[in-house]
Amino acid sequence: MRARTWLVSLALIAASFAGAVPAASPARATDPSALSDDARLALLRQKIKYVFVLYQENRSFDSYFGTFPGADGLYADPPAQLSGFSQPIVNTDGSMGTVMPFRIGPEQYAADTDDVDHSHGGIVAKMDIVDGVPQMDRFAMVEEREHAPASGDPTIAAKQFGELTMAHEDCDTVPFLWLYAKRFALYDHFFQAMAGPSTPGNLTIIAGQTGITQWLLHPDEASAGNGDEGRGVPVEGDDDPFWGSPSDKSANPMPVNPRDFPRDEAQINLTFASLPLTLAGRSIGAVASHDQDPVRDLVDVEDDIAFLTKGGVESAVPWGWYEEGYDREPTDDGATDALGRHASYITHHNGPQYFGYIANNGDMRAHLHGLDDFITAVTDRTLPAEGVFYVKGGSQNIMQMLSADPDPAVRAHFLGDDDHPQYSDAQISEAMLARVIDSIANSPYWDESAIIITWDDSEGDYDHVPPPLRTVIPGKAWVSDGPRIPLILISPYARSGAIAHEFGDQVSVIKLVDELFGLTPLALLPDESRASELGLERFGVAGLGPLDAPDNGVGDLVSGFDDGRLAGTVPPLPPSMAEIPDALINVLPQTTGYGCSAIGITPTDVRMGISNPIPPDFNPRPKTDPTH
Repeated sequence: MRARTWLVSLALIAASFAGAVPAASPARATDPSALSDDARLALLRQKIKYVFVLYQENRSFDSYFGTFPGADGLYADPPAQLSGFSQPIVNTDGSMGTVMPFRIGPEQYAADTDDVDHSHGGIVAKMDIVDGVPQMDRFAMVEEREHAPASGDPTIAAKQFGELTMAHEDCDTVPFLWLYAKRFALYDHFFQAMAGPSTPGNLTIIAGQTGITQWLLHPDEASAGNGDEGRGVPVEGDDDPFWGSPSDKSANPMPVNPRDFPRDEAQINLTFASLPLTLAGRSIGAVASHDQDPVRDLVDVEDDIAFLTKGGVESAVPWGWYEEGYDREPTDDGATDALGRHASYITHHNGPQYFGYIANNGDMRAHLHGLDDFITAVTDRTLPAEGVFYVKGGSQNIMQMLSADPDPAVRAHFLGDDDHPQYSDAQISEAMLARVIDSIANSPYWDESAIIITWDDSEGDYDHVPPPLRTVIPGKAWVSDGPRIPLILISPYARSGAIAHEFGDQVSVIKLVDELFGLTPLALLPDESRASELGLERFGVAGLGPLDAPDNGVGDLVSGFDDGRLAGTVPPLPPSMAEIPDALINVLPQTTGYGCSAIGITPTDVRMGISNPIPPDFNPRPKTDPTH
């Protein structure tokens, strides 16, 4: 039994939670292949009017769900059959050692871990691609080298960073996430669409690409190097958007974190198509006419706009991007600049802000909001009759929670709620998700909702499943896909307790939105089609550009829905299945002992009696709390 300090009776917590959820198991899900594709889609369009994308930061699938029962995880097959299960690492005396995946939990305050390299080049190096096949076996060594001196033996901190890439958590650290996965559908073959850091993921979730279209049409706008150092396209680094930067001289600049621009550097204006165009449908012509600089902003979407004005969806589909700190939050105090812009705002996480036709158009930018605006809209029942809504946290949290770790350095640094290591606490982050999901579950929107929890990149942490290399351009280092990230589908119509094995990536979210709302896929718009033809002519590579074309092999997440619930032969899952009581949300599991036992899950390693030892010199926070 895992040792821990019990500050609150687990029996009382479990009893209070049980009271909020029906004791009986939900009706058994039916065979997901029972309906035809057309019939299933028709029912989904009838039932689902709201797509909520709760978009967190920087976790690989194995780091969070590698021991989830039934998933393709760390112990689903013998170690010898798992890519990179045993990885080389250099000891501080220069000798070679090995490190295997190991579990960390409450004893290590695993909710708070330092950040590892998740740049495009770093992740590609960690995947170790040999003859077109990712070996997935250099996560520890590449990370260690990032922190080691140029010559000589690695420092203890360098070795600890390398070891950190192989650590994984379970339901004793993130019990809410595991509970959602247990009650709804967990996807275990969902990848980040582009190997790299946060910004590419936050662009891909709304555009299906990071700018290959713009690069094909404007080769002079190409990124330098492999994308990490450049501010061109495709975007593979974390440069902040032009809009709101010191270079932006517009009369009404976008909000930015005041610490974001120590130098006058920013990503170039992005001009390729994204969901906000297709969601506008036939109204896009009128909306685009309000752009403040149409010559520059609309250069790569003029034909798209003309096409959609005639053939897009008749009525615009509402959408919104709600990110913590975008505007004034209710907990703002001195953590704002002179213009009242919240210092917890992570500017490079706001995908829409990179596009001039959004940021430079008052009608478009009106769709961007702060995090509390979302909770208020759901609570006050002011959302429109349908729509697509993205929700993100930030580097602080509007619940004003503190890490359970009493270490002052940890409490000072780990205040965020978007799950990003180095500044976010995993339990505060899942508490934010629980509060958002509870607000939906307690609203009329629940009955017509699909809630997607997923992450923007894999953090540079180990994952054993080699991603498919779908977008590889000769002579270029751009690599798609990257390692797996988790995805959980919560809906009254979800398959309960299901592990969905379909292949997908962040583009799958766009494909689902396309299908539910009858949108023209981005890949089939005229400007994007023209760019794709250029890619075939120049490089012999088909399908470059947005990756949401029908029948391109990328899943649409539909396998997570239950045919019986859609058809009405099985009752929908009640909102109580998604609710977590305030008594649990407001007190971090680290302090109460609420974890695997309380939610009734035995992780795979525990069930199999496997316990890979934690390296004796391991430190989950080698930067925040250096050890020797």
